[in-house]
Amino acid sequence: METTLNRKIILITFMIGAFFAVLNETLLNIALTELMEVFGLDAPTVQWMATGFMLVMGVLMPISALLIQWFTTRQMFIGVMSIFLTGTIIAASAFNFPMLLTGRMVQAVGTGLLIPVIMNALLLLYPPEVRGKIMGTFGLVIMFAPAIGPTLSGVIVDFLGWRWLFITVIPFAVFSILFAVKYLQNVGEVTRPKADYFSILLSSIGIGGIVYGFSSAGESGEGFASIQILTVIGVSLVSLILFVLRQLKLEEPLLDVRVFTYKSYARGITIFVIVIMAMFASEIVMPMYLQGPLGFSAKMAGLLLLPGALLNGLMSPVMGTLFDKFGPRKLIIPGSMVLVGVMIFFSNINPSIPVWSFIVAYILLMLAVSAILMPAQTNALNELPKHLYPHGTAIANTLQPIGGALGVSIFVSIMSQGQKGYLGGQTGAITGEVRNQAMTAGVHHAYWFALALCIVIFVISLFIKKAIAPDYEPEENV
Repeated sequence: METTLNRKIILITFMIGAFFAVLNETLLNIALTELMEVFGLDAPTVQWMATGFMLVMGVLMPISALLIQWFTTRQMFIGVMSIFLTGTIIAASAFNFPMLLTGRMVQAVGTGLLIPVIMNALLLLYPPEVRGKIMGTFGLVIMFAPAIGPTLSGVIVDFLGWRWLFITVIPFAVFSILFAVKYLQNVGEVTRPKADYFSILLSSIGIGGIVYGFSSAGESGEGFASIQILTVIGVSLVSLILFVLRQLKLEEPLLDVRVFTYKSYARGITIFVIVIMAMFASEIVMPMYLQGPLGFSAKMAGLLLLPGALLNGLMSPVMGTLFDKFGPRKLIIPGSMVLVGVMIFFSNINPSIPVWSFIVAYILLMLAVSAILMPAQTNALNELPKHLYPHGTAIANTLQPIGGALGVSIFVSIMSQGQKGYLGGQTGAITGEVRNQAMTAGVHHAYWFALALCIVIFVISLFIKKAIAPDYEPEENV
């Protein structure tokens, strides 16, 4: 095991690389409108800059468990950061949309593999006694980077243009690679398990189809009424079922789904996915409501929600320290209770409610998320023996984009159906005020569903216990 000094250097290396890779996920969102004008694109086409990114990440996550066992930490980190840098350079120099999209997809390859590599290394480097603090510190990067992404993007686009969204990232990616070349040390052992290519095919079809299907349902006017979308989701579900059955038969599975036989892991990851669904959906639904019935501009809506997003990132290390000291129950149970209260508020909102109450409610939402998300995930991984770390982290990271896509598509679909139902019951003229009332009704429907999910989180949290791995050995001087 490395010395404390080396651990800190490794952690710093990871945080530098992860910050700019994760920042890149949301950096482009505000620039999509400008890209439509520059390249003459419609909304569904330009949306592939976001949907395609999430799709590539989702497909690669299951493969990360195999790659982590085939290559050293240095090889993986330097390799994936180099891929990310290559994609950034391609996008920065793009002269048409296909080239820009190609660069974006190459970036997604690097980002999708980076987080599982880092999380697996941190599990090996740090024992459970301090793992909450370390995961919380790393969580600061994961939460803070996407929170400032849209605001930073708006400034860069307004003053320098969309191309600088990529140019600005290049020197930091280069620095991260050079820093890793000099300081990063290897963690864990290379075991080189056999690669099952049919499993890779099944997981790619299953995960890719689920992310694409649910993302498309959220963006499409037809939603889940589309035969094409239902077909994609159906084929994907069949592929995933076949994938799971195959993993249970293989001696060296691509993803060892037996991690779900560990109760703390199963409970923690279930909570993790539900919270991701609620968080991603709220980040879409609330800006829509602020820009709709409340009449704020896109930038103003973003600024109103920024305090909650920033606080979510800043509280991550604090929650990690509290997790180490008090365990998961004293964070997750109160957090889930706050989450239920916030969902009750959102399911009763209307245009007459003061704006400050939205800001406070969103802050409470993000505080609750920070109290639940990292403790649930860390406690889940703490129960696994070391040989299952790559599989546990890969599954958790695979479920994140799936949970996000599910949350957005289901919430938006429920909201849309609520709106249509309200408008269908109107006998008079459909005025702007009536449309605002319809959207309010739709948001109420969406958050009733969210409230039900959060009640499930609360019930599961009552059964959460502090997890200890079967091969755990206490370590001195941590």
